[in-house]
Amino acid sequence: MSPWIYNPHVGGRIIPPLARMRTEQRIRRYAEAHYGGQFSRLDIRFHGALCYIDACIGSLPTEPIHLCRLRFFGDEEAWSMAFYTYSHERYEPSIFPNGTFQGTPEEAFETAAMYLVA
Repeated sequence: MSPWIYNPHVGGRIIPPLARMRTEQRIRRYAEAHYGGQFSRLDIRFHGALCYIDACIGSLPTEPIHLCRLRFFGDEEAWSMAFYTYSHERYEPSIFPNGTFQGTPEEAFETAAMYLVA
């Protein structure tokens, strides 16, 4: 029998409705305070244990820019993150600037916001 190994990019817990609401508010508040004017719309959607963050740039209705995907494990202060890579067109596991696999939604947005900086 093989030992259990923690993988911050597999599994997770379904995000409860109140946690979804708080998380979306936190991301929007941070994005507006630090990157207001660099996007026309944020799309934040949830599916199971995942939270996807996309941004639209400009006033024309275009395909949103995929920023990142967060994975919930039950702690609203410790999510894992997968950064969207356009070279492979998929989400790739990523570490946070703090050097760990866990961080806040605000830290995830800050990391992925490089796509918003012109």
